[in-house]
Amino acid sequence: MEGTFSKSLNSNQLEAVTYCDGPSLVIAGAGSGKTRVLTYKVAYLLEHGYAPYEILALTFTNKAAKELTNRVRELLPNNSERLMWCGTFHSVFSRILRIEHAALGFTSTFTIYDQEDSRKLIKSIIKEFCLDDKAYNVATVNSRISFAKNRIILPSDYEKNQDLLKRDARDNMPELHRIYSAYFQRCRNTNALDFDDLLLFTYLLLRDHEDICAKYQRLFRYILVDEFQDTNYLQSRILLLLAPSGNSRLCVVGDDAQSIYAFRGADIGNILSFQKHYPQARLIKLEQNYRSTQTIVNAANSIISHNKDRIQKNVFSKLSEGELIRVMSSYSDQDESMKVLKEILRLRSLYSIDYSDIAILYRTNAQSRSFENALNQMNIPYKVYGGISFYQHKEIKDILAYFRVICNPLDEEALVRIINYPTRGIGATTLTKLRYAAAQFQIGLWQVLKTPQNYEVKISASTQNKILSFISLIEELQESLSTMGAYDLASDVIKRSGIAEELHTEKTPEALSRVENVDGLLNSIKEFSQEQLESLGNEQVSLSDYLMQASLSSSQDAVADGVPAVTLMTVHAAKGLEFDTVFVTGMEDNLFPNPNARFYPKEMEEERRLFYVAVTRAKTRCFLSYAKSRYRYGSAEMCNPSPFLCDIDSQYLSYDDEDIFSAPRVSSKPHVTSIPSPAINRAARYSRIENTSSQNYTESSMFNVKVGSYIEHERFGRGEIIEISGEGSNARAKVKFENVGEKNLLLKFAKFKQVNG
Repeated sequence: MEGTFSKSLNSNQLEAVTYCDGPSLVIAGAGSGKTRVLTYKVAYLLEHGYAPYEILALTFTNKAAKELTNRVRELLPNNSERLMWCGTFHSVFSRILRIEHAALGFTSTFTIYDQEDSRKLIKSIIKEFCLDDKAYNVATVNSRISFAKNRIILPSDYEKNQDLLKRDARDNMPELHRIYSAYFQRCRNTNALDFDDLLLFTYLLLRDHEDICAKYQRLFRYILVDEFQDTNYLQSRILLLLAPSGNSRLCVVGDDAQSIYAFRGADIGNILSFQKHYPQARLIKLEQNYRSTQTIVNAANSIISHNKDRIQKNVFSKLSEGELIRVMSSYSDQDESMKVLKEILRLRSLYSIDYSDIAILYRTNAQSRSFENALNQMNIPYKVYGGISFYQHKEIKDILAYFRVICNPLDEEALVRIINYPTRGIGATTLTKLRYAAAQFQIGLWQVLKTPQNYEVKISASTQNKILSFISLIEELQESLSTMGAYDLASDVIKRSGIAEELHTEKTPEALSRVENVDGLLNSIKEFSQEQLESLGNEQVSLSDYLMQASLSSSQDAVADGVPAVTLMTVHAAKGLEFDTVFVTGMEDNLFPNPNARFYPKEMEEERRLFYVAVTRAKTRCFLSYAKSRYRYGSAEMCNPSPFLCDIDSQYLSYDDEDIFSAPRVSSKPHVTSIPSPAINRAARYSRIENTSSQNYTESSMFNVKVGSYIEHERFGRGEIIEISGEGSNARAKVKFENVGEKNLLLKFAKFKQVNG
């Protein structure tokens, strides 16, 4: 086995595997064989006198734990891995708590509450306290209780913490500490723990019971922690109890450059300060990348070099130099999606790349819409990894259901979906009575809702008033169908239904994503309306027109398992994955990095680490794409390219738009010694970017256009006029655009400018 280790590992990997005499920090750069090292280290320990049950291996996902045990089984096919303590923090600690339950006053059969269980209990407490459920949003309250637990702030500590009390009072939740206290006690009374409790009570168990703590210190002779950069404050405190500073046999593996989960509580300080807690720790760096070309690795190094809070390392690759990273500019997000797909088809034609080897990454879920529409249009199979299709998000389906009912109140499925959303006091029992009456009298549910007393539905006067209020809302919105355009009416629906308030009340990262999705839906309506105006002259597009288009976009068949498909995903979801070809899209300021980052240096550094993760997913080719305009808040806004594009040394880039990026490239060959100052080069390039981002498009046909003329359209990009018909205000042009194909434009409404051929 010793020979296998030396033959299968490079020198740094071998050191990480064989050093077991004290604590060690293994910094595993992107693509450096981290899982391989963990696997061989477990095998090494088992080969050198450690019993399987003396090894504790902590991971962040069940998938990672399963992969680790499976690989150990391949190396040592004697079922040793079955006795290991290997699993997620939560699964391992729940096992310990079931063993030591008596010390904490629980029974061994305690219940574990999932998030839905927790929120139901919190909701009932809010109701019992007669608090406003809009001010005390359940998800927000749950999030703050979770934060407190993960900072080891018990209810008694919370009510003494003036900073937390002032924050809650500022956010109109002054009684939150009472809710936390009641929730905490209610869980104790019902022998239940939530997911955060699995960590909190493990910490309290080890902290307050020295004998039990000593027992597990002796049991776990060696502790391995994967993805250490993702640990939070509470997890790091537990590890300090299990493996006190000194010569503890603890090996943590991770990469500070890939710490991207601060919004979930991850604390990059844990990995940056590890050697302060463990002064004897050996620092081992895995710097050879086995995944990506030299160019991609060097470009990624230049990105992360702009971060101040990091552990210095020099990742390198011995693979081929590879192609330059290509920066693609597009006129709009619609043009961007078509341009990316054209490039995918070109690569497939040239290199026979499988769709499954290609990934399209984006910063926010809402960006998937334009790519999904384009992929459907071009019949390219795709799958959304780690999420769902844009039109399948709950908030989008809810809003579209409102649209459907407004356009067709007989649509019973849509009606059932929205009758009590947002909550208006029309419960399941009432709805069952109403649907039973509709079936009995063989009429539509809508008709029963309007006059339930005519169909022998026995409901209280209060409930009937709530139903009538809902009916009144829908009928008022229906009256606006003929007087309001699709965008204005959709905005009105979202506001008057209470959906906007519902989404903005919850202050969690998930809620922010839902708000972004709703804004994406409104943008798609505005974009659709503008296209209808320019192509057909429809100055007021109805909501029903948009609904027909959205229904077609959202009804595409899912790709069957095993069928090669392009992968769509957020950059966060892409961590840990790799693809032959990667497109990082939406590389625009205020999108990637996000708008808040410019005000908070730590957030800007995390956004840059996220960009580093995106680029290092690519093995052979990487494309960075940005749009010069994007629909936001219902209008097409001009965009500046992301400043992160300037973080990459220009010698590793090629540019589509030479007017924007015209700086001469420096050869990437090793013998070159004269490279322009990065600071000067960065400033000059960013200046060129900003100065060319403002475009002026006309809304009239003042140009003397003719067949053969070239135009640049605000959203469709560059195209050639191939046909002109009509005169004056009815003049139309058929334009063949480079990326989006042929479009018919009514010139008086089209936003374009004439350019040279």
